[in-house]
Amino acid sequence: MPPSSLPAGMGLRAPHVAQIVEQCPAVGFLEVHTENYFGGGARLKTLERLRETYPLSFHGVGLSLGRADGLDKDHLRQVAALVKRFDPILVSEHLSWSAYSHVAVPDLLPVPFTHEALTVFAQHIDEFQQLIGQQVLIENPSNYVAFDGLDYDEPEFLSLLAQRTGCGLLLDLNNIFVSAHNLGHDPLVYLKELRDPQAVRQYHLAGHIRSGDLLLDTHGATVCAEVWSLYDRALAQFGHRPTLIEWDSDIPPLDVLLGEAARADHRAKVPAHV
Repeated sequence: MPPSSLPAGMGLRAPHVAQIVEQCPAVGFLEVHTENYFGGGARLKTLERLRETYPLSFHGVGLSLGRADGLDKDHLRQVAALVKRFDPILVSEHLSWSAYSHVAVPDLLPVPFTHEALTVFAQHIDEFQQLIGQQVLIENPSNYVAFDGLDYDEPEFLSLLAQRTGCGLLLDLNNIFVSAHNLGHDPLVYLKELRDPQAVRQYHLAGHIRSGDLLLDTHGATVCAEVWSLYDRALAQFGHRPTLIEWDSDIPPLDVLLGEAARADHRAKVPAHV
């Protein structure tokens, strides 16, 4: 089954691994954080077993494509080795940076949308795609503050990256909603400003919490009604794409994630089966 017609998938998280291996629940694909599988071991063997049943998507969190001092070659080689070994249907990373020189932070820090940052980010995407031999998807971040003096807004920056490098876009609808609330933007305008519908290759859906006047992207709750509505608008504008349910904190029983995936399939009118 081609990726474009897959039922919704879910992130593979440690509390559910044994149950998924034993029961093989009906879900379109499994997405893993690439860095969790560096170094081999039992975790890698389990992923090989799951690969026999499910398509895999690799979602990186630590390559730091927006860093100003060049990509970490060892990190890049390890990602490339995993891609070669498992042949994932999708490979993605974030519109962010998280390292410079020998210092790394456990967070996805924002990239200023400037001409210089666009050039650096595009060069790194080119290097990444050339090494792994397939398209990379770039995910929009959740935002809490905005830079001054920018050359582009976020949709324009992402659109130019896709145009220059041939990368795809991973639209995280929850991140769009959270950022729009926090920065006073209209999430529907964000979708309309993306230039090339064909560049959109995947959707992420997740939950957030409210803290005072801010929304915090926690991936620790069900998808809210407003984000489901934004998903409907994305489906109408861009069409069906592989859709992932993300849940990284306060992880619930597996049935809850499967229920969210089934809900996404229902809205996209996709049969929910492996």
